[in-house]
Amino acid sequence: AEGSLRIRKSMKILICGGAGQFLKESYSKKADIQDKSALEQIFFKHKPDAVMNFCASISVGESVIDPLGYYENNVAGTINLLQIMRKYNVKYFIFSSSAAIFGNPKKIPIADNTPPEPINPYGDTKYIVEKILALSENAYGLKYVCLRYFNVCGAHESGEIGEDHDPETHLIPIILQVALDKRAKISIYGDDYETKDGTCVRDYIHVTDLATAHIKALEYIVKKNKSQSFNLGSGEGYTVKEVINASRNVTGHPIPDVMETRRTGDPAILVAGSTRAEQILGWKRKYNTIEDIVATAWKYHKAHINGYTDHYSVLNNQVNIKL
Repeated sequence: AEGSLRIRKSMKILICGGAGQFLKESYSKKADIQDKSALEQIFFKHKPDAVMNFCASISVGESVIDPLGYYENNVAGTINLLQIMRKYNVKYFIFSSSAAIFGNPKKIPIADNTPPEPINPYGDTKYIVEKILALSENAYGLKYVCLRYFNVCGAHESGEIGEDHDPETHLIPIILQVALDKRAKISIYGDDYETKDGTCVRDYIHVTDLATAHIKALEYIVKKNKSQSFNLGSGEGYTVKEVINASRNVTGHPIPDVMETRRTGDPAILVAGSTRAEQILGWKRKYNTIEDIVATAWKYHKAHINGYTDHYSVLNNQVNIKL
């Protein structure tokens, strides 16, 4: 994340998931939060003061097919992490939750105080962890912040860090694969929803804005010693067609699309508000338009057509990490 963390300079932060798994020291593989022995070694050696947990399996559809795997990774894995934190007296925890905990909300945009009603195993795993955190605060004095958001997207402005999933399931990278001639077309699943152009509306948050929110959340609990939850969203969202058109404008590629039937369980509109985060954390988005977000993603994907394959090679050569 960019900017300075306005807390004591000597504070050590353990980042689980995201880029936090690349350690340039003596570890020969990525640590898994389901591996308590590996977690123990990390806490014993580095003695972190706070933990940010991004680790999770995140596909709604996959969670329906394999609920046990999702509860094992997302819930049991986080419990492992919290147990080690308790052992080493680490009191600050930032949790990447999800607006999926709200299920099919009755009001849009989703307000911070909307009661959670998850409708799939993925959303339920996030909600269970939130409840575990509240109980851990009462029992052990843990202080935490839960950040709830939908679609994280975009890339670092340098063009060196971006999205690369296998298989790819996120809309913007899939659209850009068409622009790079890696796919013939982009599928749109339904154009008969009650939205401005008939396609689904979703919330999109730039990854750098998300990182900034995590830093501000940590500043908050260190300064206030108080737990809280925040929604992170645009308040408006974009239709699938709007995202495709923005990508056409940014890339200059026609990006052919094809209309498919609706997917089961796709709500028409999922958009979160961020009033509490803006008022309490002072969080403001730097990337406010879908064109700005897509432009950063395009910069990354043009430079790294094969994703992180080249990055892994560089890392192996430079820091001798076996991946």
